[in-house]
Amino acid sequence: VQLQASGGGLVQAGGSLRLSCVTSRFTLRLYAIGWFRQAPGKEREGVACISSSGGSTGYADSVKGRFTISKDNAKNTVYLQMNSLKPEDTAVYYCAANGPCGAKYNIDPSDFGSWGQGTQVTVSS
Repeated sequence: VQLQASGGGLVQAGGSLRLSCVTSRFTLRLYAIGWFRQAPGKEREGVACISSSGGSTGYADSVKGRFTISKDNAKNTVYLQMNSLKPEDTAVYYCAANGPCGAKYNIDPSDFGSWGQGTQVTVSS
């Protein structure tokens, strides 16, 4: 079972993108979902997460105030709205499922599963 991320692209610094995470194999509202990214030569890092209920979210310090994660249960989709993008946001972005999410948790890739192909986000200066 894999999640599919989409919506990436090339954008200028200061611009916005909205990423989508979907799967046809299970109901996303039953699981916490995380967004992650991996830049060339760097380890994969957690960006944002949302709990199964949608009542709790978490963000990496580097994206707080710029990125917003949300769930649309009717569309079985989790979104990552990315505003005020910076060149350092350039990476392949992935979504994954079923890890801990909340203020007291780190968004650790090793805690999540159901990884699929990511989507490339490139921010030009």
